[in-house]
Amino acid sequence: MADAVDRSEGFGERLLGLLLDRARLTSPQLVAPLIAQGVTRIGGREVSILLQDYAQEMLVPLPGKKLHVSQPEPVAGSPAGRSFLHGQTVEVAQADGVRLYLPLLDGSDLVGVMALTMDAVDDDDRRLLGRLAGLVADMLVTKNAYTDQFFLARRREPMSVSAEIQWSLLPPLAMILPQVEVAGALEPAYRAAGDSFDYALNDNILHVAVIDAMGHDLDAAVMATVAIGAYRHARRVFVSLAEKYVFMDFAISRQFGPDHFVTAQLMHLNIATGAMELVNAGHPAPLLIRDGRVVRQLESATTLPVGLGGETPQVREHTLQRGDRVLCYTDGIIEERLEGGEPFGEDRLISCVDRLGQEPSEGVRADLRRLSRTLKAERGGRTSDDATLFMVEWRESATSHLTDLG
Repeated sequence: MADAVDRSEGFGERLLGLLLDRARLTSPQLVAPLIAQGVTRIGGREVSILLQDYAQEMLVPLPGKKLHVSQPEPVAGSPAGRSFLHGQTVEVAQADGVRLYLPLLDGSDLVGVMALTMDAVDDDDRRLLGRLAGLVADMLVTKNAYTDQFFLARRREPMSVSAEIQWSLLPPLAMILPQVEVAGALEPAYRAAGDSFDYALNDNILHVAVIDAMGHDLDAAVMATVAIGAYRHARRVFVSLAEKYVFMDFAISRQFGPDHFVTAQLMHLNIATGAMELVNAGHPAPLLIRDGRVVRQLESATTLPVGLGGETPQVREHTLQRGDRVLCYTDGIIEERLEGGEPFGEDRLISCVDRLGQEPSEGVRADLRRLSRTLKAERGGRTSDDATLFMVEWRESATSHLTDLG
């Protein structure tokens, strides 16, 4: 006779199960008290939920009953920021116990940080709190679709209508898997208009698009919306990379006429082999970064921007080596005028990448954020046009992203 399976509930399962059962029918404004109540059962107190602001500079507290609402904490140089950037728990000893900062991970994208204080902490606490933080992240992402509460907490200054549209279009700003890591940054966060990016991992193929719609403000945002919508449609009907361009070109020309266009960089990356395909539609060529330095541009035969009726584009093939990074950017990075009127230029961009590449890497998410801040400082804080960065790192991990449960 086979041994009976133990189905009894332990303390941790009861706690997480209770939260999961109650979360399904909990209104968004009651998520915070529910989280605080769960932490209290473990012996925690002074619970804070810190969400990333849209400029990716601060972690701002989510207001709510039973939550400890403190001042925003900078992403750079704070315990909460270290937890956020590295996706790891940070513990800080205090006179009355230990302050813990736990990353709120939804899949591989970071939502923010949960902070709480305990008298003492052991490995059982750490394990349970880590799982609780994962559940909290899922709750926040799910409930975000039903409320403006989380958006309002993250917004630290007025946002234009065009920026609202762009942020609603964007996928998660980062994805981390054993084989590949991606991260994106969009500036100016509260006034973005025509720049956007999109990605999806379907089986072993990472699909990437980085676009820049002509014009400014709402007109550019509307054009970017159509371009990304056409790109996603093409991606989901399984057409080739060149055919994606044709889909997008038809949509833009039909909707806006012959005098409007969108530049685009389209990419397929096989995460099992490192084989990459590129289509360049009037866009700056991406940079190949190897061992922390830019080794070359990834050139491809340039076709006309999307919307101008170019011929079916030629697809350029490249092969990445393990650890290679590909940096895509829009022209707002290099065409920004410096104080004397001189454009920032590609040479300065490459110099910044090389300089930062000599420092220890903290992962694509943190490294791209550091590059974005460095470039902005080098431009004297100016961002008069949209300035977008998108980075891909190929890791050639032998671990399948489709976990074998057999």
